[in-house]
Amino acid sequence: QVQLVESGGGLVQPGGSLRLSCAASGFTLDYYAIGWFRQAPGKEREGVSCISSSDGSTYYADSVKGRFTISRDNAKNTVYLQMNSLKPEDTAVYYCAAGMIKSPAPGGTMAGPSSYDYWGQGTQVTVSS
Repeated sequence: QVQLVESGGGLVQPGGSLRLSCAASGFTLDYYAIGWFRQAPGKEREGVSCISSSDGSTYYADSVKGRFTISRDNAKNTVYLQMNSLKPEDTAVYYCAAGMIKSPAPGGTMAGPSSYDYWGQGTQVTVSS
């Protein structure tokens, strides 16, 4: 059974850190670009970061650049999102997604949600004092 499972979310104070994990089962992540998306209540799902399947190139939304780091460990079939200096506006459900696509694209943009084949169930991140 093909599955993506996110973990690592929780409640953290502003300025704190969390590391999200996205573990795949039933397929190997080696050939998939992985994206992290988030959705806050009443807002559209937005792309946060992605990492390519081939050369490890990455993309970050302007809102998280310099604070978040995406990485992949193909041996563990897992992708991570290290989130530092968290802000209340980072509060959202975070989803990982896998797609046999080129993301980031050559122009440096991140593929939209409809381009991805598999999705996790999401993990809640709440940044509050």
